[in-house]
Amino acid sequence: MDKKINIAVIGVGHLGKEHARIYAEMPDVNLCGVVDTDCAQGERVAKRCRTKFYRSCKEIIGEVDAASVVVPTKYHYEIAKELISNGINVLVEKPMTGTISEAEDLIRLGRKHGSVLQAGYIERFNPALQAIQKIDTSLKFIECHRLSPFTFRSADIGVVLDLMIHDIDIILFLAKSKVKKIDAVGVNVISNREDIANARIQFENGCVANITASRVSFEPMRKIRLFSEDSYISLDYQKQEAIIYRKSPKLTLNSINVEDTDVSSIKDLKDFVFGDLLKIERIRMDNEEPLKKELESFVRCVRNRENSVVPGEEGIKAIKTATIIEGEIRKNLKSSNLNQSEGKV
Repeated sequence: MDKKINIAVIGVGHLGKEHARIYAEMPDVNLCGVVDTDCAQGERVAKRCRTKFYRSCKEIIGEVDAASVVVPTKYHYEIAKELISNGINVLVEKPMTGTISEAEDLIRLGRKHGSVLQAGYIERFNPALQAIQKIDTSLKFIECHRLSPFTFRSADIGVVLDLMIHDIDIILFLAKSKVKKIDAVGVNVISNREDIANARIQFENGCVANITASRVSFEPMRKIRLFSEDSYISLDYQKQEAIIYRKSPKLTLNSINVEDTDVSSIKDLKDFVFGDLLKIERIRMDNEEPLKKELESFVRCVRNRENSVVPGEEGIKAIKTATIIEGEIRKNLKSSNLNQSEGKV
């Protein structure tokens, strides 16, 4: 085996502790340490993963080849900048940064110091999504729903950067076209930032995406539906399952001639359509943990100096689109508040 990659995890809260667990199980990785401002939590995770606990990321400089940055978004830039400036490869959890300028600076620094900069968009590694990438289809409409209870872990950002950012990244990746127009609305419910948001993105190639994100839902949901001229694909990220409905070239309303069909034969007609003209296929996929696949990809990029699946340049695209969506939400909220103050309905 080649020399082990020395890695640290910065921030070992809800998600960071899972980064540490997975790295500790990798045979080609040496988890050198974990860093957290919460000493009790840091020491617990360090003990569980049989590694060292550090109070500051400055203490790991010179000791590691790479690091996962899994702290609140407002600290992403500061920590990643220091690590990259010292030649350390970094995976920064979503969103990569809170602003476009910060993301641009990290990309510039990564190029300057030859460091891998990977954005932590875990859905890119979801087996359901990876399975459908092999399907050659031109998308016409994309619909996403990502709902979650309020966790208080990402109160420093709104739902667009907290949850919707995942679907923004996937949509930009699947649409394969430049954004033409964005409309968005959102409301504050618990925090002082948007907690529910809906965005409609139109692309230059004609594809349209509708995204809904909420972090005040009782039941979690992570689903995406993809529509093309001859197929409909339904993905459930949580269940890691995908179903594709394919239309036969023979299936048209003219070929079925519904108007001249006897009502009593409708059931037979449905059986005919779904049995012979509309094929339903469940896409087979592995059950490997998406986070594990993401971290394995990061380690492979560091070891072999390969291009990342989600490099910083990809991460910034989602941030730019999210920034426009947030701007549209603020504009519409301001307009709504103004109309209410003037007594307009």
